[in-house]
Amino acid sequence: MSASKPAMTTTPTLQSIVGGLSYAKGHGTGNDFVLISDPADEHRLEAEQVAALCDRHRGIGADGLIRAVPSSSLAEGREVLETSPEAYWFMDYRNGDGSVSEMCGNGVRVFVHFLLSEKLVELPVGEQLAIGTRAGVKLVTRLEDGYAVDMGPWEFIFEQAAKQNGLDSKVSTAGLGNARGALSISMGNPHTVVALANAGELENLELFAIPEVQPLPPHGTNVEYVLAADPVVQDGVGSLRMRVHERGVGETLSCGTGACAAAAATRHWAQAQDIRNWKVQVPGGEVGIEFIRGATGREHVVLSGPAVLVSRGRITEI
Repeated sequence: MSASKPAMTTTPTLQSIVGGLSYAKGHGTGNDFVLISDPADEHRLEAEQVAALCDRHRGIGADGLIRAVPSSSLAEGREVLETSPEAYWFMDYRNGDGSVSEMCGNGVRVFVHFLLSEKLVELPVGEQLAIGTRAGVKLVTRLEDGYAVDMGPWEFIFEQAAKQNGLDSKVSTAGLGNARGALSISMGNPHTVVALANAGELENLELFAIPEVQPLPPHGTNVEYVLAADPVVQDGVGSLRMRVHERGVGETLSCGTGACAAAAATRHWAQAQDIRNWKVQVPGGEVGIEFIRGATGREHVVLSGPAVLVSRGRITEI
């Protein structure tokens, strides 16, 4: 009897679906992205095309894809322009599996760095740029060594339970044993934060498996696992370590909105609402978090950190 032949894959080749496309590759504290400049809105990629580009074995490899397109080109962007006409550029962000996402805190820093590199904008150090996203307008300030993003207000997803108990859900995670209580926070996208007891728990997490969250926020959730420093606040600054399972991606080296949610949850648990500044250590580096009072009186979160472009290329027929 002859050996059976392996089944033929029906996955389209990268060259056949995006031939001729120019791209850049960048990251913010290890959270990496494929970036495409599309000022004429000519490259509306399908989910399978995005997934092919982000595939780490058969594509370029990334946690997500960001397309730079004028806000006026998309319905979500036109909605942004109604209240913020200065937000000319829209961050069209997709997760690594091709699914649409609201935005990404690390990604918006890399996005602005990419716009500067493409000479699509000018932004001197200390100046601010408005960027359209599916989570509203994000104001990005250029720093000497990176970018700071006003991520807007944070809020509890299940507010009544969060305020009554400090917890609103349970999360089952491979490598962690019993389900743990958690707190769900929105940064314009959903997050569920789990507090850990020690470094061993943080290191032994098996985040290749999707955590089970009950109740699950309406659009799914990213799950952050945090270990607060001891003491959690030193010299007026709060500190914590974090790992994350990103919705539609898996574990990533960093998550900007996740770091904001993790700091907000830890501050709530520690009853440290007067602590404005936090440092969050992620596997890919460190980001800064600052809680400020927004113009409307609601509390905003400012995320700061580096942004790096590492390569450029063009996908051509072979």
